[in-house]
This record gives sequence, structure tokens and C-alpha cells, in this order.
Amino acid sequence: MAQKSIKKTLLSLSVAVALGCSSGNVFADGDRVEELENRVAELEALVLQLLQGQETLEAVEVIDTATMEARAEVIAAETVNMKMAEYQAAKEAEERKNSFKLGGYVKADVISSNYGDGSVAAANAGRDFYIPATVPVGGEGESYLDFGAKESRVNLRTEHNLDNGDKITTFTEVDFLLSGQGDERISNSYSPRLRHAFFTYNNWLFGQTWMTFFNVGALPENLDFVGPAESSIFGRQVQVRYTTGNWQFAAENPETTVTPYGGGRIITDDGHIPDLVARYNYSWDGGNLTVAGMYRQLRIEDNGLNVKDSTSGYGISVSGKFMFGKDDFRWMASTGKGLGRYIGLNTANGAVLDANGDLHAITQTGIFGSYRHFWTETWRSNLTLGYLWIDNDIEYTGMGVTKDAKSIHANLIYSPLPKLDFGIEFMYADREIESGLDGDLKRVQFSAKYAY
Repeated sequence: MAQKSIKKTLLSLSVAVALGCSSGNVFADGDRVEELENRVAELEALVLQLLQGQETLEAVEVIDTATMEARAEVIAAETVNMKMAEYQAAKEAEERKNSFKLGGYVKADVISSNYGDGSVAAANAGRDFYIPATVPVGGEGESYLDFGAKESRVNLRTEHNLDNGDKITTFTEVDFLLSGQGDERISNSYSPRLRHAFFTYNNWLFGQTWMTFFNVGALPENLDFVGPAESSIFGRQVQVRYTTGNWQFAAENPETTVTPYGGGRIITDDGHIPDLVARYNYSWDGGNLTVAGMYRQLRIEDNGLNVKDSTSGYGISVSGKFMFGKDDFRWMASTGKGLGRYIGLNTANGAVLDANGDLHAITQTGIFGSYRHFWTETWRSNLTLGYLWIDNDIEYTGMGVTKDAKSIHANLIYSPLPKLDFGIEFMYADREIESGLDGDLKRVQFSAKYAY
């Protein structure tokens, strides 16, 4: 019986030693069990030698087995505790070195849209969120009721503290808007789209995320996906960004949209120079302010049209948030030549071709303001107004291009628990083209959202 008890004690000791050598399961397979059996035999012989002070096991019969068993148990317990402490410390150190966080939200929307002039197709993304260029002009109006959960998103953030003191972080996120797959006939199955995929290394960022020219912190709290889309700088693209103090500098993916002579749209993908952005962020207790400047090349090389030309574009955007107690006012003002896709979700193109095939940058100016008021701890409202003006040369663009667009949004949001929101929003938007025709959109949206 004593020998069996000793063997049991030594088996515990062997398991502790194995824990100190491996972070995996010590009983992963038969080979590990055989290894432990061999270790027990070795440790049993060693303990017997230490306790008896002899080189051989000839005098095992005279051992005080009770004393030997007690001392062996003490040795085994101390070793088990030591090895378990080492194992736990190593595990905690690894967790501090590498961390992983899953996030995102689930959002359900019910959207009732009334277009005063014309109709839109069922697959039109403008029925999922406000896209100024999709508001039709002319014709008989139509009304639609849409249910959707496509704005729901999932993201993964990781942090890795390197042995040399440097840090690498990664962020990847998808949602299901603007999906080319899926419909409402059977399963409402929509494919995910990539929103963000980037990593940072010290002061550098590489990958796809918000345009550096865009201050996402100034975006109003609207139930609509963007809110004042006509007047907001908005977009994500691949870039290389360097941050030092309050300054950010970036080289980002170039893409030119061109209005051919007489009207229409060409997406050229012919840029040779990255879009260059410099940005300054300033914060204080009562809010923050961002100033961003951008320079870009607008270029087209179209063998079909027999045109090849380039010109310059530039822009400046000033935005921020001012606090008034718990309430806040968010705003953005942007202007420039050749802004194109940077503002208004590409309501207007960056440049237009004249009859000779020469490019001319198009000037755009947008401004919005939004006030958020907390009625109680759980109830709040947002009032948002936005306006976009486009300086078209109608000799080249024709009369069918957008002249201006505007919108107003008002909502009421109830948050009974942290990260749980229920809200209703009313929106009115109007778009006018150079011919004088205009169209409007009246929309009521109900949303339920839980962030995690």
C-alpha cells in the first residue's frame, strides 16, 4: 500500500514537471502517458536514494515507509505549487503580450421612403441609406417600405507587444451593405464587404481605413448610415499614414471620376501619383478641431475616346465637435477643386472633359452642422442640416448634372441600457440639376441596435 501511495505522489510530481515543460495537454496521447510512467520510475528510485542515503535499493525493506511517504508528499506538493505558479505566470505574460478583442454591432432597420419625383429600383443602394445622387428628378413619385439588417458589422482588433518594446495592432471589419449577392425572395443572404483591414506599427499605418482627409469624429449621430451624405467628406481606402504628435501625413489610393463632354461618368483608374494628405488634430476639454488639406492628380487615358490628359485637384476640410455640458455640436466645412468622390458620396465627378479632350477640375463646397441634446440619461435627439453646392461648367457637363443637394435629419433615440439603442428618424432631402428640375426624398426610419 505504501509503495502505491508513493507512486501516486510521484505521479503528481511528474505531472507538475510536465506542466512546467509544456503549455499543452499533458495527456494528449499514449506516448505522453508512457513518458510519465517512465518518469515515475526514475523519481521513485531517486527519492528512495535520497531518503536512505544509499547508492542501491537493497535496504528498501527497512525504510520507515510512513516517514518516507509523508516527506515525498511534501516535496511533491511544493513542486506542484511551484510549477503551477510558473505556468500561470507564463500564461498571464503571454496574455499581456498578445490580446484579441471581438466587436461590432447588430442593427435592424425599417425604412419607409417616399420619392417625390421618379422611382428607384429595388436593388438601389439609395433605399438602404441616403445617397444624394440616387434621388430621382422628374416623373411620378413612388413609395417603398424596406426591412434590413445589412448595416450590422463584425470586427476583430488585436494588439501585440514585441520583445523590443514596439507594438503592432491590427483591425479588420466587415458589414453587409452594398452587397451584390442576395435578395429578399427566400433567405435575405448578403455577402460581407470589407470595411477596414489595416495594421499599425509604432507611428505607421498600412492598409484600408478611413480617408485621412475625413474626420470621422465629426460625423453626426444619425440612424441613417451616413447622415448628411451630400455635404460630408466620407470614404475608406488603402493608404500609408504616418502620425507624429497632432500631425498626420498620408499617401492614399488615387482614383479619378470624369464627366465626359456632354454628361455621364467615366471611372478612369489611371492615376500615377497617390493622393497626398496632411492633417492636424487639436483637442481640449471642451471639444476638438481638425484641419486637413489634400492634393491629388486627376488623370484620364482613354483610347476609346482618344483622350489623354491630367490636371490637379486640391481641397481643404475643417471640422470638429464642441461640447455644451453633455450636449455637443458637430460640424464640417469642405471646399476644393477636383474633390470628386471625396465629398457627397461622389455626387459630382472630380473633373470634366471639354470638346478638345482637356480635363477641367470641378469645384465643390459642402457644409453641415448637427446638434445633439440629451433630454434625460436615456433619451436624446439629434438635429442635422447639410448642404452641397457644385460649380459646373454647363458648356462641358450639360444640364443633367447635379447643381446642389441638401438634407435635414431629426431623430429621437432611447437607450435603456448601455450600447442598446432604439430610435426613430425623419429625413427630408432634395437634389436639383442644372436644368432646374429637382426631386425630393421624405424618409422615416426606425432602428434597433446593440453594440458588443
